[in-house]
Amino acid sequence: MADVNRGNRPLSPHLTIYRPQLTSMTSIFVRITGNALLVAALMIVWWFIAASIGPDQFAVADAVLRSWFGDLVLFGSLWALCYHTLGGIRHLIWDSGRMLDVKASERFGLFMIGGSLVLTLFVAAVI
Repeated sequence: MADVNRGNRPLSPHLTIYRPQLTSMTSIFVRITGNALLVAALMIVWWFIAASIGPDQFAVADAVLRSWFGDLVLFGSLWALCYHTLGGIRHLIWDSGRMLDVKASERFGLFMIGGSLVLTLFVAAVI
């Protein structure tokens, strides 16, 4: 039957009154970085396929990947990989029942942000 008391029930929090939390934002960015890594993977696969097709196609793909745009995408992908990995580690820790309190979760969220930047710069410097 239809619910006749719809007007008496409380509404769910709307985006205009909801304050984003660090843990929710870092979790959302883990999903975004996962999807962004697919784009980078497709670029690298395109580069390999172009190499197998012939020198003309490879020259085009190689020029794109070695351009400023390709460098930007690959450097961003390196950061996304570091961030996504730290997010996965965070979820493994949560799955074990640890660090579920708000302070520890927020601390690890800040660690994810800072750690991904440090890891990215370290890996870029080594490579």
